[in-house]
Amino acid sequence: MTKRVAKVIVDTLQAAGVRRCYGIVGDTLNLVVHAIDESEIEWVHMRHEEAGAFAAQGEAMVTGKLTAVAGSCGPGSLHFINGLAEAQRNRAPVILIASQITRDELGFEFPQEVDFKAVYSSLSVYCDMILTPEQAQRKTVAACQAALALRGVAVLIVPVDISHAVVKDDLTFAVHHHVPMVRPADAALREAADIINAGERVTIYGGAGCRGAHAEILAVAERLKAPVARTSRGKDALEYDNPYDVGMTGLIGNTAGYHAVRDCDTLLMLGADFAWRQFYPDHAKIIQIDIDPTHLGRRHPIAMGMVGDIKSTMDALLPMLEAKSDTTFLDHHVALNKRTHEKELTKPATSHRETISGIHLTELIDRHAAADAAFVGDDGTAVVWAHRYITATPHRRIFGSLRHGTMAAAMPTALGIQKCQPNRQVISLSGDGGLSMLLGDLMTAVQEKLPIKVAVFNNSKLAFIDIEQKSEGLIPLYTHLLNPDFGRVAEAMGLWGRRVTHKRDIEEAVVDWLQQPGPAVLDVVVENETLVMPPAVELKAAYGMALYSARAVLHGHAHDLIEMTRQNI
Repeated sequence: MTKRVAKVIVDTLQAAGVRRCYGIVGDTLNLVVHAIDESEIEWVHMRHEEAGAFAAQGEAMVTGKLTAVAGSCGPGSLHFINGLAEAQRNRAPVILIASQITRDELGFEFPQEVDFKAVYSSLSVYCDMILTPEQAQRKTVAACQAALALRGVAVLIVPVDISHAVVKDDLTFAVHHHVPMVRPADAALREAADIINAGERVTIYGGAGCRGAHAEILAVAERLKAPVARTSRGKDALEYDNPYDVGMTGLIGNTAGYHAVRDCDTLLMLGADFAWRQFYPDHAKIIQIDIDPTHLGRRHPIAMGMVGDIKSTMDALLPMLEAKSDTTFLDHHVALNKRTHEKELTKPATSHRETISGIHLTELIDRHAAADAAFVGDDGTAVVWAHRYITATPHRRIFGSLRHGTMAAAMPTALGIQKCQPNRQVISLSGDGGLSMLLGDLMTAVQEKLPIKVAVFNNSKLAFIDIEQKSEGLIPLYTHLLNPDFGRVAEAMGLWGRRVTHKRDIEEAVVDWLQQPGPAVLDVVVENETLVMPPAVELKAAYGMALYSARAVLHGHAHDLIEMTRQNI
């Protein structure tokens, strides 16, 4: 018996667990798409390939399963590049089927010829081309195996003549993927325990690698009377039901998390590859545990590094730890976190201003959203408000482009999450700049009947860039956005849409928006001078803001300065 290579590829993807493939059809991809249509894999028709890559990584992140994207030759498969860079940074298992021109024309600058291997090799865990029909199953398996085992993007380049070729259906290569338990040796754990037991002010600092280890980490925190600080990506793994939680440190962190890390004498760093070196403690002994050995000690010098998954490592470490009784360090930072959080939420909610703060909007969405909602924040102020003010629960998930830092990821990522979890409430916290960049894929929500809820933080500017320029002492340039009424635009596309400009209307509008049965866009005109305040203001940034204030007056921007002061006092 024989099969076309296109069918061999699709059958192998299906056997590897792929349930959906996101993309746009076109010439060199047509035979693959027809094979998908005859399989159990669902084709999700996007309006832009970059949005398809974001959607695929959204599905891969919430399910942990391999998800596919596919594109035509040349610009079709090239358009995925930024979304796949996002997936790679988020360790999301995604495979790209990059269809290619016929092999006979490769190397002759044929129309739409792109060297995909040169383009994608640095953004993937696997990137190769099928050179002969007989390689099709083996290389498809190798790509799937790499994406799942190494947690990243695999790129399989498929020349169109290979897709049409016929091979014997007698091979039995298959994907094998089982997650091992990994923990350090007992001797290493004992050495780490000795360091921790000698500490008087121990802080736990956890990242995304703590997912699935909530109970084990809290048991260690209780034994050590240690505050638990976290990275932004560790929020939905560590914040909920956690009496030791002191929030985040870092550029978008808070005062309690910052000082719990900076002022400890021993830092137990778990599943975190936190990049910003200025937020590490200067004199503490750091013990770092990570499943990836290349992460150990690469950001800051450490006293000891160990390879292991956090759940099994904490379970093995706990019996070696001596119970501490002094809760002074813990109590101080827990109380500080609570006071700071309440103050930040109370100020915009009780203000007599009729304008709407982005913080207040986020708090209202948090209050009325489902206990198992999935939130995706656009890079910039939207993702900051999400990670500061959305309340974590055991079943909520909160995503953002926190490693790649790309605009426009929120709404299309929400599409992918909604597609694979149709009964879940999925909310995109979109910036006006981010949404407008890939606005066309709101039509995908209509076409695919995906009831995502999109809140637009409409401040008519690239707000985070505006803040960055001001902190450097500059008058902001090219950050202003001339926006439409996104609610009316959404209605023209077939979604529910509404625009809100006054604080008195916002809570009722949020409730109405969340209750819509289909896709809905809530366009909220938010205050445009709200600052993202870091947990500690560096002298350089303070000087920059002072310099901006002087320049604002001299250049006739005093009104902006007054408004910034009014919105942040």
